Amino acid sequence: MTEQKLISELEQLVSEGRNPNTMHIDLLPTLDLLREINYEDQTVPVAVEKVIPAIAAAVNQIVAAFQKGGRLIYIGAGTSGRLGVLDASECPPTFSVPSNMVIGLIAGGPDALRRSIEGAEDDPEQGRQALEDVKLTKDDVVVGIAVSGRTPYVIGALNYAKSLGAFTVALSCNPNSIIAGIADLAISPVVGPEILTGSTRLKSGTAQKLILNMLTTASMIRIGKSYQNLMVDVSASNKKLVARASRIVMQATGCSQQEARRVLDLTGNDVKLAILMEITGMGIEEARVALQNADGFLRKAINAKSA
Repeated sequence: MTEQKLISELEQLVSEGRNPNTMHIDLLPTLDLLREINYEDQTVPVAVEKVIPAIAAAVNQIVAAFQKGGRLIYIGAGTSGRLGVLDASECPPTFSVPSNMVIGLIAGGPDALRRSIEGAEDDPEQGRQALEDVKLTKDDVVVGIAVSGRTPYVIGALNYAKSLGAFTVALSCNPNSIIAGIADLAISPVVGPEILTGSTRLKSGTAQKLILNMLTTASMIRIGKSYQNLMVDVSASNKKLVARASRIVMQATGCSQQEARRVLDLTGNDVKLAILMEITGMGIEEARVALQNADGFLRKAINAKSA
């Protein structure tokens, strides 16, 4: 693509426009500058709120994929790719899911997480190859993340995913983007021009982070990873998380710290199992069977015991 054509494309993107509210930011003292940034940031949740129906549709597809053994795969370049990798990497410790259940792929590979490898985004073949490398199947959901909605790496990935029959989602910050036209479902929050023209790690990145949080958190809740608003499948993999596990059991049951530690020791720090035993008085094996019969939903297992 020629430079002239690329400039012409960029001029059509909302995310690349000049923000009339911040034309003077280079003249502002620090406090006023930060207030301008904060004012612009406050518009992001409003833009996300407008696309909640599309986010909900994506969550329903992700839940369906998980229930049949499929995966959620994020793929993007630059900031978009890094945000996808970040969200994916936080799922195992938060929800005790396998590391390959939610996968984040970034153009340029792992090195691109720490330093800019921007040229990697220009090759659609690399996007296809990245999905081939993780053995994409039709049971997976692929979320292509690109603020501009025109990143070749993401386009290549989405086209390949569609060819296999996997459900595809386009997450961009420009309406009617190229990837929105490819994917089965488009999530397109419009946050407007950035504080610094074209610096889409700002408002656009914030919108993406909010939406990725919603996709995984809602999906995990829908498959039984919470009880009330407690993370009952947390993996107690360090001292802080061991303490959090005890606190969760205490919050869910009203028991003492000593009792929470006792039952967690019995279950090998399995928070969900510990809560079920404490609330119902079940033994460990009976509780395991009850959870299995409830498909891992703690509230369902508790209700079944009291019915």
